[in-house]
Amino acid sequence: MAAAAGPAVDAMQRFPDGAYVRLRSRVHGGYLHADEDGAGVSLRWLRRRSPNAAWRVQRIVHDGTTCVLLQSAAYGRYLAASPNPAPPGHRGLRVVQGDYGEEGVDPVLWKPVGSGHAGYVLLRHVSYRLLRANGRYRLWHAGVSVDDFDNQSTMMHWKVESIRPRPGPPLLIPPTPISREGFRGLFHLHEEPVVLQRTIRYVQADNQGNFNLDPNGWATFQFHGRSVFNLRWEVATHVGLALFFFRVIVCVRAGRYGQPTPLFIDLPRSEETLDVVAVMADTPAAEALRYPNVDAHWR
Repeated sequence: MAAAAGPAVDAMQRFPDGAYVRLRSRVHGGYLHADEDGAGVSLRWLRRRSPNAAWRVQRIVHDGTTCVLLQSAAYGRYLAASPNPAPPGHRGLRVVQGDYGEEGVDPVLWKPVGSGHAGYVLLRHVSYRLLRANGRYRLWHAGVSVDDFDNQSTMMHWKVESIRPRPGPPLLIPPTPISREGFRGLFHLHEEPVVLQRTIRYVQADNQGNFNLDPNGWATFQFHGRSVFNLRWEVATHVGLALFFFRVIVCVRAGRYGQPTPLFIDLPRSEETLDVVAVMADTPAAEALRYPNVDAHWR
């Protein structure tokens, strides 16, 4: 038993609590990526610097064993195993961006274990299924799934890359006005439709980061579009800080037990209700926030 414990301990050491990491497939070389619909998870190549490829580690003890939650730096949601079958051409069950909510920790709970190959780990879900890449022979099958423990292969091997923190928040991307006139307008003829409207449920944290944990007691407003810059303005206005909107940090919370995480890229392409927490800059709450050293302009 002692020999088996070594690789597991080594695998866990690759996931320090509070750190940001990337997960890279051994077979494809693609990175585990939180998709822009705010729900899917896939493999993406050449996206190493994207916030969507960064995941924050949260260690918890479950049934006496240390496990991890992996929270997307992009949208604050958690890597989760779904009970639904993976899409055609993929094996096992679908993997999604999930909330850490009322249903408990099980959907978002993972245990890093040794793969038996130096430099690579396995991520075992609480269901004892393993996180796997797909598309060994068909690269267009780029979804991620969980498959039975007995079906181990190199498709389940992941290289963990640590991401240095940055000293402060990145500049928010200002909204880009769309011109329909002239040469520039030619590039917008086939643009994706803008999300018309979604509900924002919000609350303001105090200087220590405390806030009402029950979202049923939060206020709401309707928000148009995806611009995080515009969302900051709207949230600041609704909490009475319009004149100091540049000092408001908008954090997104995915589920009742989700850890608020700074939102510094545009919102997901979804009309789902978004829960956000307003934090004031230059407070202990703001200083406790962490940002990965990635390029917010590279999606």
